[in-house]
Amino acid sequence: MKRAFSVIKDYLKTSDMLLLTLSVLTSVYGVFIIYSATRTYETNQYVVTQIAAIIVGIVLFIILSVIDIEIITEKWVVLLLFNILAVSTLFIWGVEGGTGNKSWLRFLGTGIQPTEIVKVTFVVLLAKQLKSRKESRGGLNSVASMMMLLLHFGLMFMLIIVSSSDLGSALVFAVIFTGTLFAAGISFVWFFLGIVIIGAVSPLVWNSLLTDYQRERILAPYFPETVDPSGLGITWQANQSKIALASGQLTGQGYMQGTQSQSSNLPFKHTDFIFSVAGEELGMIGCAVIIFLLVAIIIRCIYVGVKSKSYMNMLICTGIASMLIFQTFENIGMCIGITPVIGITLPFFSYGGSSIVTTFASLGIVSGIRMRPNLVSRR
Repeated sequence: MKRAFSVIKDYLKTSDMLLLTLSVLTSVYGVFIIYSATRTYETNQYVVTQIAAIIVGIVLFIILSVIDIEIITEKWVVLLLFNILAVSTLFIWGVEGGTGNKSWLRFLGTGIQPTEIVKVTFVVLLAKQLKSRKESRGGLNSVASMMMLLLHFGLMFMLIIVSSSDLGSALVFAVIFTGTLFAAGISFVWFFLGIVIIGAVSPLVWNSLLTDYQRERILAPYFPETVDPSGLGITWQANQSKIALASGQLTGQGYMQGTQSQSSNLPFKHTDFIFSVAGEELGMIGCAVIIFLLVAIIIRCIYVGVKSKSYMNMLICTGIASMLIFQTFENIGMCIGITPVIGITLPFFSYGGSSIVTTFASLGIVSGIRMRPNLVSRR
């Protein structure tokens, strides 16, 4: 018993309790919003599932925080094969989750989103690859290094698009890739060439890879009258979201009292538009608390990365922070009508077991890096 208490005491002293506390508080806040958003569904399934996912996530947070991530990255081949196979399962067993994307697997009556899980392993594997390329004979900015990095990213990006048509998840991977490369010290020449290449291939991607529905989704926030003149089609979700947010004003209509949130007018209110539910019922104050909590978590990730003496661990923290920044910006952006509605979840708040478990797991890795700030990467 004394041994157990000693282990717990040591963990509490060395782990990033601030990050864990912020994560738990944020997820609990999210459960209350989900409860309100799903109250009219006459089932507690969503709340129970979310709480179960939070518990699993906390356990993973603790486990991953005590494991030296550099030991895991030594098995980089296993990580790469896992990423490829996990996404490839969508070719055979992928099912729609109500969003038009085949990004889900059904397992024991539960939906699992492989692309959510793979986000974490992709961040770790990319950081390992950048470290290896930096130590290679040609260095990080050699043509060979860039080709290998682009091959890795391009493979994952195309697998996601082709297997599931999940543009949102693919864009998250793109942001992780870009943010991590920037932190790694990639020459701006490569970024400039990347912009040129993206500009050159964009027409091909736009006309050949994206469906009409996806193109309309992207254009809707900027050309609503052209894409959906009636306002009853592709722009309906965003319009209802903006109505909900506007009606909340400063203090909101009251918890579980929202006109939009307690009706069927606001689609996907417990997932994509959970921020709108908070805005209508808790007002600008409730939204400000959400943003504050998420920004605090992101800043903590960046801080841990900056303080780490390990190049690879710094990149891991950057990749995780990039993921959280983009998802937060994109989700809130689509709720207020300035970014396309592409199914990006709001970390800790949107309903979804895969999302919440993945977020806790990624922050557990950050906590582990915080526990070993002076560890220098192995060669």
